[in-house]
Amino acid sequence: MKRSAFEYHLPRELIAQEPLPDRDASRLMVVYRDQEKLEHRLFRHLPEYLRAGDVLVLNCSRVLPARLYGVKEDSGGKVELLLLRQVASDSWEALVRPGRRVREGTRLRFGEGKLHGVVLKRLDGGARLIRFAWEGDFDALLQKLGEIPLPPYIKKRLEQPERYQTVFAREPGSAAAPTAGLHFTPELLQQVQAKGVEVVTLALHVGLDTFRPVQEEDITAHRMHSEEYHLPEATAEVVNRARCQGRRVIAVGTTVVRCLESVADERGFLRAGRGFTDLFIYPGYRFKVIDAMITNFHLPGSTLLMLVAAWVGREKILRAYAEAVRLRYRFFSFGDAMLLL
Repeated sequence: MKRSAFEYHLPRELIAQEPLPDRDASRLMVVYRDQEKLEHRLFRHLPEYLRAGDVLVLNCSRVLPARLYGVKEDSGGKVELLLLRQVASDSWEALVRPGRRVREGTRLRFGEGKLHGVVLKRLDGGARLIRFAWEGDFDALLQKLGEIPLPPYIKKRLEQPERYQTVFAREPGSAAAPTAGLHFTPELLQQVQAKGVEVVTLALHVGLDTFRPVQEEDITAHRMHSEEYHLPEATAEVVNRARCQGRRVIAVGTTVVRCLESVADERGFLRAGRGFTDLFIYPGYRFKVIDAMITNFHLPGSTLLMLVAAWVGREKILRAYAEAVRLRYRFFSFGDAMLLL
């Protein structure tokens, strides 16, 4: 299957540059797998589509202040890091700009010398392995020196960084937000639970592939960068019990889909634990766990668009995207949402 089969035309002005004042005021397009109709609602109407016994699974990963600005110690040249994944107590995988000028052995300085780093080696996908040195508490230092990284298509400065965190974010580790969850408010979650919906969490820490497009025209040649997950025992038990009883499991976001599908056995039952997944879902994939998903509108040719196409069908999702463009929906991280039933 070709990458070009997942392209679509998107006017630049439809890329949302900031969140709406109210999280749940985003629009919600409802797409049915077995019907051609589309419904156009607001996200705050989501409880109308849920029923008692459903299980709603959220990604509670929290975005790190993972963007660091510093200099090269030898020349004073400016350097920007995007921390992707901690691989040891003092070492991280990171994207580096300008990459061509930051070679192995380059020494870096951040925060007027409060944090030092050295480039150990180049990694696949253009990342670098960086070893840091500092005094005191690294997490506190990162909170002081780092910035919340926004995707490159968002050009406007975010005045309230917490708007790029979900209201249920609690496990630090992501380089980007699991954006489907950004639409929820505490009040909306209370409404969902009041209907008898069980709400559970897992963590999948969003990493490199959020920033790395599919380059290969043959999408089967694309290789996903592995991302860390944590599936709690309580979440596995709730999902497994729901599946035994024939109740729906609804994933909030493609990250939740990938985590659940990665740890499921062939019968669709989960085993709790921590690990890494590089699962790439595209049309032809046989889903084992989920019965519905909530997601945002994704970039043309992206692995995320391929995943939702695997759920509802490529032609149907592209027709839905064309309708979203016609009706001036807002796209990407701070944009509107879809409910795929």
